[in-house]
Amino acid sequence: MNRNGKTLIAGLLLAVCATACSSDPEPQSPYVNAAEVCDGVFAGDLEKTVETVTGATSFERRASGGMGDVIEEIQKGYASGRSWSPREELCEMAAKGSRSGEETTLAFHIYAPQDVNYPGNPEGTKRFSLGKEAVANVRSAGIYFECVSPRLDGSKNEPARIYGGLGKAQDRGDALENLMDNLHVVHSASLAVAEKLECEGNAGLPEKLDSGLRQLPPVSRLAETDS
Repeated sequence: MNRNGKTLIAGLLLAVCATACSSDPEPQSPYVNAAEVCDGVFAGDLEKTVETVTGATSFERRASGGMGDVIEEIQKGYASGRSWSPREELCEMAAKGSRSGEETTLAFHIYAPQDVNYPGNPEGTKRFSLGKEAVANVRSAGIYFECVSPRLDGSKNEPARIYGGLGKAQDRGDALENLMDNLHVVHSASLAVAEKLECEGNAGLPEKLDSGLRQLPPVSRLAETDS
């Protein structure tokens, strides 16, 4: 092959390489926004609420089992026949630049019957008529609900008791609006779990929370024993 032919082939190879290199995907960002965090369960109307509750707009991208692990642990916990099961995190909403242990978390587990109407909740906790019961305070919120599902053998006769909890929310004060924001976040995650588990009627959880959600009267606190 003459020199001109070799030059032409070399030029074509360089052109192919340049095209291939230019099509390489951009490196993935180590951060996500509120629409992407927690398996995307907040995409849409709740993105701003998540930012308010966590005090952040950018979160660390963390690989985890997420929803799959939550569903698996609920199924195992229910099948065990015990009255409760260990918690399984759906996600950690770790704000960009935050220290370890400061993450706002969402977790689920099988709860014991006596956990509903529990008199030992922290001072300032409000109770709401949602599921079997919902609770919220300045740093946390939780929903107790029951699930009848073909994925939970025996739940037709004995529904699975599931608790979804939000922890380490940003303290914005004890105004009812702030407590409701915390509850909105855990409601969205709980609804996603109920849908994934195929709970009948989404375990009684509404698609949207009514801003006028009915409050329940406080439970009498445990009497302190005399020393």
